[in-house]
Amino acid sequence: MDPSPQTPIPVGAPPSGIVFVDCDVPTGTAARKTLAAARLQAAQAAERGSAQAAQRSTRRDVAIGGKRIKTVDVHAHCSIPEAMALMSATLPGPHQLLFSKVEDRLQAMDEQGIDIEALSINPFWYKAERDVAAALIKIQNEKLAEFCAANKERFVAFATVALQHPDLAVEQLVYGVKALGLRGVSVVGSVNGEELAAEKFHPVWAKAEELGVLVFLHPQGTAELEGSRLKGNGGLDNLIGNPLETTIALTHLIFEGTLDRFPGLKLCAAHGGGYLPSYAARSDAIGVTFPQRVKPLKKRPTQYLKQLYYDSIVFSPEALRHLAAETGVSQIVMGTDYPYPWTSTSVDHILATPDFTDDERAAMLGGTAARLLGIAG
Repeated sequence: MDPSPQTPIPVGAPPSGIVFVDCDVPTGTAARKTLAAARLQAAQAAERGSAQAAQRSTRRDVAIGGKRIKTVDVHAHCSIPEAMALMSATLPGPHQLLFSKVEDRLQAMDEQGIDIEALSINPFWYKAERDVAAALIKIQNEKLAEFCAANKERFVAFATVALQHPDLAVEQLVYGVKALGLRGVSVVGSVNGEELAAEKFHPVWAKAEELGVLVFLHPQGTAELEGSRLKGNGGLDNLIGNPLETTIALTHLIFEGTLDRFPGLKLCAAHGGGYLPSYAARSDAIGVTFPQRVKPLKKRPTQYLKQLYYDSIVFSPEALRHLAAETGVSQIVMGTDYPYPWTSTSVDHILATPDFTDDERAAMLGGTAARLLGIAG
C-alpha cells in the first residue's frame, strides 16, 4: 500500500515549532541560554521525528483483497551477550543478532512487510552445569521480556530453558510464560545426543501442553555425522544436517508415542519440518513392510503431521504447495530466519504461490501464528 498522503507529525517534535517550558521562566542571560537549549532540543527532536517518519513511509503494509493484515514471523533469532558471557560463548552469527541494532532490524522488517517477529535463541547452554544454566536462562529470559515490553508492537519472544535439567526447565518455562509474558519455548532437535522423545523430557512437554504454549523446534545440526560424511564443499553440516536433525526429532516424537502421550502439544518445526513432509508416506509404509519394527500408535504416522506446525522456509512455490498438501494450510506459519540471509521474500513467497485462497494466505502470513502466540488482532 502507498503511504498516506497526509504528512505525519514527527514523533518527539513540538507542534508548530512551539517550545514548552515550565512556569518558572528565567530572565536575562539565563533565559537566553535556557531558550537556546530548548530550541536545540526541539530541533533535535524534530530531526529524530523526521527520520522516524521517513522510516515509517517505507514500511510495507501487506493487504489481501484490499484488507490490511497483520504479518507475523515465527522464526527470527537474537542473542543476549550478557548470558553468553557466562559460558564464554561467541556470537553465532551476524552482529544483527544483537538487540543493539534494533533500528536495522526494524528497517528490514518494514521493508519486507513483517509486522511482528517472534524471537528465539539457538541453545548453546545444553552442556552447562545446573547453577550456570539457571543463572544464564534467568538473564536471557528477563532480557527477552524487557526488550519485548519496550517494543511490544513489533516483538514477542520464546522462553529459553535448560533442557539438560528437565525439572529446572519446567520451572524456567513456567516463570518465563507466567511471570515474564513470554509466548512459548524454543528448543533444538536433541540434547547432548538424547532425543526429545526420551522419557526424561516428558515433564517439559507436559507443562508446555498444560500451559497451551507453542514449542518452537529449531535444528542445531547432526553432530554425530559432521566429522565424516558432512565434510566438504557446500556447508553440508547446515545444508543437510539441520533439516535432517529436525526430521529425526519429529520422527522419534511420532514413533516413540510422544505425540500420543501429549496430543495437545503445540509444536512448530523450523524449515518446513525438515525432510519429513517431503517423504511422509514412507512413514506409513514402514508399518506395512516391517510391522515388527513399529510399536502400535493411535493413528497412522502421516496423520501426526497434521497436528504439528511448520514454518514456510521451503524456498519454492511447489515446495510450499506440497507442504500444505501433506500437513494442511492451517499448520503453516511464516518464517524468515532473520538475520541469516536465507530469504527476504517470505511474504511474497506466500502471496505468489498459486491455488491458495485469500483466507489461507492471511492465515499463513500471520493469522495462525497470532493465535498460537497470543498476539492481539
